[in-house]
Formats: sequence, structure tokens, C-alpha cells
Amino acid sequence: MSRALPKYDKRRVAVIGGAAAVVLSGAVIAGSALAGTPARSDGAAGARTLASPGTITCPDVASRLPAVPASAKAEVDRDLALLQTQIKEANTRLTATVGQGGPNFVDNAILSPLKDKRVATVNRIATAIGRTAAKPAGLDALAPCTLDAGGGGASTGAAPNTPAAQQPGGGDGAGGNTGAGTITCPDVASRLPVVPASAKAEVDRDLALLQTQIKEANTRLTATVGQGGPNFVDNAILGPLKDKRASTIDRIAIAIGRTSAKPTGLDSLAACTLTP
Repeated sequence: MSRALPKYDKRRVAVIGGAAAVVLSGAVIAGSALAGTPARSDGAAGARTLASPGTITCPDVASRLPAVPASAKAEVDRDLALLQTQIKEANTRLTATVGQGGPNFVDNAILSPLKDKRVATVNRIATAIGRTAAKPAGLDALAPCTLDAGGGGASTGAAPNTPAAQQPGGGDGAGGNTGAGTITCPDVASRLPVVPASAKAEVDRDLALLQTQIKEANTRLTATVGQGGPNFVDNAILGPLKDKRASTIDRIAIAIGRTSAKPTGLDSLAACTLTP
């Protein structure tokens, strides 16, 4: 025989029942909210993907070489190893500079200097082979490298390294290149020894090239006013210019060294500065 519950027990049951309803309702709401979270999760994943710097890849040079004479093998092997080191250094820099610069930062500050270094190295390989065999032609076509962007970024490197807050004219990008000053470089011609007649034409061409490189850098300085972050000029103009000058100066030293004592220490003249 059932016993009627006291009134206070009925009230307690009602309260407990109401609380359970509230808890259940909250669970339904929470479940509904969770059902809508994948979009936010996908957004976070997308942000991480866009921040992925990708990987720089370059054409293989070793497989495109003819038979290397024994007299050139040691030099060619060193330069082939140097090509791999250059790629590794470029990928390290790519990772270290995520988020820096404007839409062309990767092209200007990483891929272009890498191309210049590879051109110089590939040319040395061709020269070494050409001393005792037919000099291979067309190897400089293997110098340019590309960015295989991680997560769908453009191959130019624009997407991975250009968050909206750091685009030209906004955030850290504002005032990166103020356009003030002029790029000046140490004079190389005055630091050379007597140039052998056999090397004079080649040295003169490279000395003229050094002047052209400075002129181009100053033109770019003017054309990129307001772009990039605080290190834009160093990374996108002075850095590539130094690499180009180092390659050109190295060719000058090699040309002189073929028939005379090869000058040393000229690489210290490669770095340029921005003067007010």
C-alpha cells in the first residue's frame, strides 16, 4: 500500500525535477554550441596553415653536369655541397622570418639572393670543368628556386609571410622603408692590385656591373618607400645587394688570379650601407 508523501517532500521532488530540467536544457544548449564549433576549429587550422612558411626547392645541378675531369672534381664537389648549404640556409631564413615584410618579401629577401649565390656557384663549377674540358653551357638556368608553399600559399611566398596587420601601410609595415638616404658601397677598383692585360676586359665589365648594382639598389629604395617592417631595407635591398657584390667581386679576384697573385680580402668590400 503506497504512502502519500509529505508536502515538503513533494516540493523537494519538484525542485529536483526542475533542476534536472535545467541541467538537461543546458546540456542541449551546450551540445548545440559544440555542434557549431567545427567552423572555428577549421578557422584556427586555416590560420596555422597560412602561417606555414613552405619549403624552398631548387633544380638539381649535379645531374645536369657532363663528365667532370679528375682535375676539377674536388672543386666541383665543394661547390655542389655549397649549393646544398645555400638551400638549407635559405629554408632556415624562411622559417625565421615568417610574418615579416610585404607581399614580395620572400622573393626579394630570400629567393633573389639565393639565385644570385647559385649563379655564382654554378658559374664556378662551369669554369672549373672548362679549364680542361668543354665548358658546360646553360647551367645558369638552374639557378632560380621556388617556394613550395605549405598550406596553399602562393608560390611567390606572399600568403605565408604577409599577415594583414603587417601589409605595407599597416601595423609593423608602416614606415619600414622611409625612402630616406642613399645606398653607398666601398670602392673596389681602388683596392685592386695591378690587373693583368689578359684579365682587364673581364675585370672592367665586373667593375661596371658593381656600379649598376648600386644604381639598381638605389632605384629600388625609392620605389619601395613605405613598404615592409623595420628590417625591410636590410633584408630586401642591402642583403641582396651584398650577395650580388660578393659574387661579382669573387669573379674579379678569380680573373686576376688566373695569371697573377689572386687578391685576398676583397669580400670585405661587399657590404653596403644606407647613408642619410
